[in-house]
Amino acid sequence: MSLELAKDPRHQRSAASQIPWIRKILAALNLPLVAVLTALTVLGLLIVASAITGRNDYSMSRQILGVVLGGLALLAFWIVDYRLWSRLTLPLYIVCLLLILTPLIPGLGVEVNGAKNWIMIFGQQIQPGEFAKVLVIILMAALVSRYRGKLQSGKEYLKCLGLLALPVICVALQPDLGTGLVYLAIGLVVLFAGGANRWWLALTVILGATLIVGVLALDPVLDQYFGHDVLIKTYQYNRLMVFLNQDLDPSGLGFNLQQAKIAIGSGGWLGAGYMQGAQAGLGFLPEAPTDFIFCVLAEDFGFVGSLGLIGLYALLIFLSIRIALKAEAFGALLIAGGVGMWIFQILVNIGMTCGLMPITGIPLPFMSYGSSFMIVNFSVVGLICSISTRTAWESQAQAGLEPLS
Repeated sequence: MSLELAKDPRHQRSAASQIPWIRKILAALNLPLVAVLTALTVLGLLIVASAITGRNDYSMSRQILGVVLGGLALLAFWIVDYRLWSRLTLPLYIVCLLLILTPLIPGLGVEVNGAKNWIMIFGQQIQPGEFAKVLVIILMAALVSRYRGKLQSGKEYLKCLGLLALPVICVALQPDLGTGLVYLAIGLVVLFAGGANRWWLALTVILGATLIVGVLALDPVLDQYFGHDVLIKTYQYNRLMVFLNQDLDPSGLGFNLQQAKIAIGSGGWLGAGYMQGAQAGLGFLPEAPTDFIFCVLAEDFGFVGSLGLIGLYALLIFLSIRIALKAEAFGALLIAGGVGMWIFQILVNIGMTCGLMPITGIPLPFMSYGSSFMIVNFSVVGLICSISTRTAWESQAQAGLEPLS
């Protein structure tokens, strides 16, 4: 058999179809990844149950529904050949922007905590910007994979940034700065993994930091002439001030951070026990089921439990990267985007509860309350499973080819 025939994708698909079904099923099941996902899901449900005990504004059944719908989304992405998404970039980009802008439709959008990034459908609040995270991963991976690991042109790099900037700006203006930062993190990680010029990436980060400093310096001046909340919202400015001075107004502006640190510290080595945490149980810990869910885990299970969660995250990331190293360019970049999203959200969420980062509305993967967020995380795992399965099938097909003549 010639080398050209061995490389022919049509021949590989034909060979793959001859693989015994039992071998295909075994190859499709990435048991370590499934085990880690199961452990994270069960732990997340336990911690959410602890966080919402005695509260009527949260529903455990809604969180379980999010897991069920997330499981269905995982299966859907797993079944579909991930390479199909690379051929749908334009419609997916349009859908992405429409999802982000949906909360601005009169009568449909709902304002929560000063941000209009939710919609109400059949009596249920849904955050469309969360679902757009999956689309941003797919779009950036499809775009960057075309350069085959050599994105060195400044013009092409700016093109990629421009396509990324539009969804970031749209969601940041709602305002939902946290979700916008997640989009940006996904894009930069995919660009880095896709071989973008390192100097261009460094310059992007420097310019971004300079822009933030400029906005903070200019905002008080503009507020004097045009009123408050011209460039950034008052609550965003206050969060940054609390981060810079963590002793600032502990019973007012700094209350959230102080209570979060007390909850984490009171957990000690082994914790107070499941559902025994005083900060969350007595209502001192704000937004316990969502933004500050890590504090609930730390108070219930202590340092050992917190370390266990971080260990599960490390395993999830390690297994995902191992799959990426065996995949072709588009699949590898899809995984890079998903891993980048997880790492950024984990670092920011845990960092803000410990006072190492400013408080933002970025949830903790597989832990925080929210069905939309749960569906998104399961969808990313579904993409990774699709890549793992098809990479394994192609390896089996290649192993079954005749020796090269």
